[in-house]
Amino acid sequence: MITAHSQRILQPFSAQVQIAESEGARALSIDGDLWELQFIYANGRGGGASPGQQRGRFTRAAHIRHCDLQRVIDNPSTDEGEVDQRIIELAQFLLGATLPFEAADRYEYWLLDPKDDSPLALIFSCVDASEMASFPRLTEWTALPAAVMPIDTTEAERSRSYGPVNYRLERSVAERAGTKPKARWFTRRYHDGEEFPPFLIREDWEGDEQRDLCQRYLARQAPRLLMLHGVGMEERRRMEEAAKANALDVARFYPLYPEVADHQVMDKIRIEARLRMAAGETAYAMGRRDGVLYQ
Repeated sequence: MITAHSQRILQPFSAQVQIAESEGARALSIDGDLWELQFIYANGRGGGASPGQQRGRFTRAAHIRHCDLQRVIDNPSTDEGEVDQRIIELAQFLLGATLPFEAADRYEYWLLDPKDDSPLALIFSCVDASEMASFPRLTEWTALPAAVMPIDTTEAERSRSYGPVNYRLERSVAERAGTKPKARWFTRRYHDGEEFPPFLIREDWEGDEQRDLCQRYLARQAPRLLMLHGVGMEERRRMEEAAKANALDVARFYPLYPEVADHQVMDKIRIEARLRMAAGETAYAMGRRDGVLYQ
């Protein structure tokens, strides 16, 4: 049997990865187009673990684009031999699947604001409560690297040799967390009484510089943040407006947006992206080999 869910890639947050998993294999994607196939190899043999046996680790086996799934099913024989049956089963499932898959990582490990121990920035998340103990007890939040998500700097910042916005925000979060930072696990219920930062980091900064860094970081990350589940429509509308500046990223991640607040805005962004791609332009990340970790 194949099950499917999605969860955030942390840390740093870079996407809401889609996961379709069978007993001995799984397929992962952060854009619904390129799927990474991974197998479980236990004790040197393919397949899942037998009853009572410890399950092996997933190992990357292949990459398949969604447009090629039917071809793999129709032609399971290649010059190198038969296509693994686990790939065939996952390909059949993915062809009939509706994206995005439901978010399942409701156990969240947050860095805390020392003023009131409220969530400051999300560090980890996981699907099963039993996984929490396996995560390290980190008390540092990490920004998405500038090499993966470059953020424009001003002429004044360049003249003063300021570092990337990503790392300056990272330092600001560390300073706000205090000299003895604390973090703890929360279980999200997704009801009105919960107060968690919708975009995984607090935005209520006292200083103008820190507030500016946070907003610039989130605005650049907007095409990825729109993949998040459980975001209110007004907050989603705000990120859709911010995402206008990065139309190619929106076009890439759009299939995994669980909701759209303003279809007119989103249609205009996607039209712009199609025109730019027709002219030969590609999204920044597409020129990198980042794997499922960042993409």
